[in-house]
Amino acid sequence: MKQLEIPYEKDRHGHYRFFEILPGALSWTIILLPLILSYINVTAAILFILIYLLIYFVRSVGYDVRAIGGYITMKQHLKLDWLGLLDDIHSQKITNKIIDRPKWHLSNMNHLNSLKEIIDPNSLLHVVIIATVNESRDVLEPTIQSLISNTYSSSKIIVVIAYEERAGLVSEQRVKNLAKEYKSAFRDFLIIKHPANLPGEIIGKGSNITFAGKKLKKYLAVRHIDPKEVIVTTLDADNRPNKNYFAALTYLYCVVPDPRRASFQPLPMFTNNIWDAPTLMRVIATGNNLFYIVLTQRPHLERNFSAHAQCMQSLIDMDFWSVRTIVEDGHHFWRSYFCYDGDYRVYPMSIPIYQDAVLADGYIKTLKAQFIQLRRWTYGVSDVAYIADKGFFHKNKIPKTDVLVKLLRTLEGHVTWATGTLLIYFAAFIPSLLHPQSLAANELPLIVSQIQRYGIIGLAASLYVCLITLPPRPARYKRHRSVLMIVQWIFLPVTSILYGSLAAFNSQTRLMFKRYLSKFDVTEKAVVSETGETTV
Repeated sequence: MKQLEIPYEKDRHGHYRFFEILPGALSWTIILLPLILSYINVTAAILFILIYLLIYFVRSVGYDVRAIGGYITMKQHLKLDWLGLLDDIHSQKITNKIIDRPKWHLSNMNHLNSLKEIIDPNSLLHVVIIATVNESRDVLEPTIQSLISNTYSSSKIIVVIAYEERAGLVSEQRVKNLAKEYKSAFRDFLIIKHPANLPGEIIGKGSNITFAGKKLKKYLAVRHIDPKEVIVTTLDADNRPNKNYFAALTYLYCVVPDPRRASFQPLPMFTNNIWDAPTLMRVIATGNNLFYIVLTQRPHLERNFSAHAQCMQSLIDMDFWSVRTIVEDGHHFWRSYFCYDGDYRVYPMSIPIYQDAVLADGYIKTLKAQFIQLRRWTYGVSDVAYIADKGFFHKNKIPKTDVLVKLLRTLEGHVTWATGTLLIYFAAFIPSLLHPQSLAANELPLIVSQIQRYGIIGLAASLYVCLITLPPRPARYKRHRSVLMIVQWIFLPVTSILYGSLAAFNSQTRLMFKRYLSKFDVTEKAVVSETGETTV
């Protein structure tokens, strides 16, 4: 088995430290570049700012177009009879069942015989690993119920609740009660306790679900269940799959080439409690929804995030998830990529898994929890060093151009996350402040405002997608709450800077100075009842 784990902090030297420092160094350089260039040559500063903003504008237009396309695809996929399509796959021919069959389904049917192996959907078994620490029953139970209400037969689903010993006896009793109550609804219902303080592990989700995965491996072996016919989906405690999720996942698994060298990424939608969350959190949550809708239209950029699915045999091949990172989901793409020498891909699914927007017990706690969550997400920048190390300094069969392209895209994405918003809002004013006598410098803010004005037109399309993907307004809220869902977007610059740029700079600067994040800070999940009462 290949050594795929992240080096211990004490073992990160030389080239590894260089690539840990690189993203932060680039971000700080780029953010200071308008100021530096303005001192050296004001014309160079103006050109840099204009070129950057024009590139950003063009990318924004593409983003808005893909937002509409992604939404249309999602609506189409939610209406499909996936079980009917699976009947075709099982029969290896178009059945007499009268259902809507998209053109791509007919194409998939024609190409079935060209696959290395034709997989019978009826032979597959699903396992759902639900990771929990101290989430309440009000959070966990709807997740379990969503598995039962799925169109796919729950008799083909094994539920595994992976819980933490460090959470205490109250948490343990909670999952035991749930297992006792819901066990009969599934093929099986397992609860697996992750011991505290295992050597070589950090406190995090990756350690928890890896321990559960290894126990699951033994469970399958005892029952002579082939891990090649088991698909594992990992969920957080608040993740609720759409009713079509398992049928659509099974379909995709059966029609893609070599599904054991792939993972499957459903669409994260932070809408469970979107009407209850504070204004800033709603803006961030709906913005995230839009981002992942767009990403379904760019499969070459897909990476594992939050809930995702993969063949059990694949997980065994790579010794499950990393136990040394707080971003086990995004990092898992790279772990899989290097395990299979680049012969690995992520297939996007336009079927949602509904999640909670950040909501803690109290407004200040919620603001803090949101920053901590986004800091954890932006800490995915730590993968830059991992990609460079495994790709260029360890023996592998991956074409170096492929590694380089993926490394540069990852690096660019994180640097833009830190710098993009700040440059858009503030860079144009720097040359005129330092050179008030320069006509070009004074014209620059006016030119930029014109570009931004056109950008707002495109932004309206994206905001429309955000609004129409919202769930119905709960009865406990009056109509003015719907108006606030539109007005709230005036806070977009605030959330982009405070929770986007600053979180990214925090993570990148930490890496520069070896202030590693080595503990997974669980996001507190509060629940608002129908009467408006908040419980944790």
